[in-house]
Amino acid sequence: MSGRPDATVVVAVYNTMPYLTECLNSLVGQSIGLDRMEIVAVDDGSTDGSSAELDRFAERYPGTVKVIHQANSGGPAAPSNRALDVATGRFVYFIGSDDYLGEEALERMVAYADEHGSDVVVGKMVGTNGRYVHQKLYKKNDPDVSLYRSSLPFTLANTKLFRRSLIEEHRLRFPEDLPVGSDQPFTIEACVRARKISVLSDYTFYYAVKRGDASNITYRANHLARLRCTTAIMKHTASLVEAGPDRDALFKRHFTWELAKLVQDDFPALDAATRREVCEGIAALADEYLTDELRDSLDVKRRVRICLAQAGAVDELIRAVTEEAEHGAPPFHLEDGRAFALYPGFRDEDLGLPDSCYELVGESVPGRLAQGTELLAAEWDQTGEDLHLVLTARTGVLGDTGSLTARLAKGAMPKSADKAGARRLSAEQEPPVLAGEFTRTVADDGRATVVRGRIPVHATKSKLGVRLYVDVAGSTYEIPVTTGGRPLPLARRWRQAVPYRVSANRNPKGRLVITTAPLWEIKPGAGKRLRHMLSRLKRKVSR
Repeated sequence: MSGRPDATVVVAVYNTMPYLTECLNSLVGQSIGLDRMEIVAVDDGSTDGSSAELDRFAERYPGTVKVIHQANSGGPAAPSNRALDVATGRFVYFIGSDDYLGEEALERMVAYADEHGSDVVVGKMVGTNGRYVHQKLYKKNDPDVSLYRSSLPFTLANTKLFRRSLIEEHRLRFPEDLPVGSDQPFTIEACVRARKISVLSDYTFYYAVKRGDASNITYRANHLARLRCTTAIMKHTASLVEAGPDRDALFKRHFTWELAKLVQDDFPALDAATRREVCEGIAALADEYLTDELRDSLDVKRRVRICLAQAGAVDELIRAVTEEAEHGAPPFHLEDGRAFALYPGFRDEDLGLPDSCYELVGESVPGRLAQGTELLAAEWDQTGEDLHLVLTARTGVLGDTGSLTARLAKGAMPKSADKAGARRLSAEQEPPVLAGEFTRTVADDGRATVVRGRIPVHATKSKLGVRLYVDVAGSTYEIPVTTGGRPLPLARRWRQAVPYRVSANRNPKGRLVITTAPLWEIKPGAGKRLRHMLSRLKRKVSR
């Protein structure tokens, strides 16, 4: 390679065979060409053959692949810094040594950066082997995306293209005392100081691999190590971005991701001292950075857990985690047009947490309603020519439940409601006309309301979904009744003059559907054909 390369690819390596081979092959096979790139791989004391594999590629691609060997440092920060000290490209790109790139990745990103004057280019990443990668940022190409008004805070890995002059101007380096998350301070500061950040979404640039042995350092770090690293990241970020909406936009990621992960299902199994330290650490960060606006923007599950930790309510936090793991989301308490999740600590005078910690807002409502709804019984009630569906179901709401009804609805639920299992009706959408009689009682376990409805079934040809409707915080929600393993009533014939058949069925999505139709249907035109045949027969007889 002669002259200055367009891109330096930095690869920090520690025991990543056999994934390393695929990573390196994806780099030397880049469409940008070997003459426009250099690869600086730093072996951080590998013991599994990674060192020899790096030397093999360096021998095969002299002038392009440069290998540095050093004693193990305990994380990717030190080898990444060592590579930056020798990088010569106009741009620098970081890749995990167990991941790989799409063939045109570097060529496309460098061209886009040159076209738009970008200091940072984020190319679309996807996960493999079950690796989770946040996708919201990659809806479209955007030459100038805001760090504070986009999903970029949820994509803070250093796997991006950075202009090297930006790195050197601000002496950006990775903190070597952080075993996990050391790329975040680097990435955040680069994005804060960048003149322009661009996103490319029309090509898969980066494939993030989850190793079969889950040996990535992120998965091995314990709660206190992750807490310490998150604290350092947030303090560094606070030194760059003053308090206000922009800082809130960044820290929403840390409260909903890094800190919330410390109080997940494994929290109750920690020893008492560690649980206390975790809560004290979260409390210190919440006291410093959790504004009312940021707190209220969190989903209720994470908000409650953060608030309980902040209040030092370790026992209530353990209950909140274990009860949700065992029984699912808690019921809603409906009151004066508002809805509250009945997690431990709600209106506990000793804790003194505001109701807003427990209040439900936004898109968390449909999924929680669907999760707490189930069919208890269904049967037919026939009196003479009249037929009713007698339905008993429970759903996770308590308090002001006078709006809770069951109705028969025409048409299928939209696909957008499938993931949540329910939907909020817009102001323009009207629920089916209310018909029948209803009673509502609190379930024996105190976690739901049982609604029993006697709903008329009409003699028409129709297929109707059985759904619950309830008003929550000023909106009406529609919840399909799923059958679970409950027995359904047998099909029945009713009416004498024109008999009809009614059946209760489970559709492919497990939802209860009532189908009615005439017992005998005359096909269109059949009557006319019958009259024509009788007329011909009459003429023959008269002859």
